[in-house]
Amino acid sequence: MSEATRAVEELPGDRYIDRELSWLAFNQRVLELAEDPEVPLLERANFLAIFASNLDEFFMVRVAGLKRRIVTGLAVPKNVGRAPTDVLADINRTAHQLQLRHARCFAEQVRPALGEAGVHIADWSTLDAADRHVLTEYYERHIYPILMPLAVDPAHPFPYISGRALNLSIRVRNPRTDKVEFARLKVPQMIPRYIRVDRRESVDDVRFIALEDLIANQLDGLFPGMEVIDHHVFRVTRNEDVEIEEDETENLIQALEKELLRRRFGPPIRLEISDDMDETTLELLVREFDIDEQQVYTLPAPLDLNGLFALTRLNRSDLKFKPHVPVTAPPFRPNSPSERPDTFRAIA
Repeated sequence: MSEATRAVEELPGDRYIDRELSWLAFNQRVLELAEDPEVPLLERANFLAIFASNLDEFFMVRVAGLKRRIVTGLAVPKNVGRAPTDVLADINRTAHQLQLRHARCFAEQVRPALGEAGVHIADWSTLDAADRHVLTEYYERHIYPILMPLAVDPAHPFPYISGRALNLSIRVRNPRTDKVEFARLKVPQMIPRYIRVDRRESVDDVRFIALEDLIANQLDGLFPGMEVIDHHVFRVTRNEDVEIEEDETENLIQALEKELLRRRFGPPIRLEISDDMDETTLELLVREFDIDEQQVYTLPAPLDLNGLFALTRLNRSDLKFKPHVPVTAPPFRPNSPSERPDTFRAIA
């Protein structure tokens, strides 16, 4: 046996890097930028939002495709020599760690630092009567008309929950029968996620309140005659991977339209819940979504930090990277406006 043949045979079986785990490692580097205290604050918030958006896409496409291979019986070992079921277990473990780290970065580092810099994300409980009155008027004018709470009981089956939308799970008690019922309320996506408490405030010292926090403190008006016991936030991510066999499709446009419609009703891939959710509500959601405990991500509120993209548009240059002004190196500059630069001459 030649030395070359022996070298090939002795190559380690784990010499390849798994594509999915490599992608998670990339997104971890995005998170590390959000954790870096040397990065300007609004840029850190922006990196938190980018991390969240990236991870949504990862679950909707990469994880969804992996699960489909497992369900359809195509779970053959990957080129790294590992079965897709093992890779999926590693993904779930790594993603749980990263999402918890992501949530804590916002709650323990970025949010307090933003407050010190004059960008406050306030809780309803910290607002005075005047602020609450202004926000209640905003709620009644812009939010209340588009809310649609849906009850779950023998006459009303569990409603369809759209992917990536924030929802409130609400338990209410009927005072006449003492029966506890479950309701779901979708947080509208056409309303800004973070609402300014007082528009007269300067951007140098401004307060915002999360949309779901505002709605949660107006629930009594949505359930007249009922006692609101508690409420919790949850969010589901669905399989939105598009798979079209072009060679077997006569009408590609119709096939694409059908596949895009199917995306809305893809099976749940991930369930994110606030860490204060009670066991009864969690059991209901797990049962209705038909998922296992590895697909449940318990996180400190707020969920869905994609909403931080809006905050990064604040006109606070002191909290952002300094604008980069491109400069052309002297060898590549033309001698006169009428002369075209000669790149090859410059590098000769």
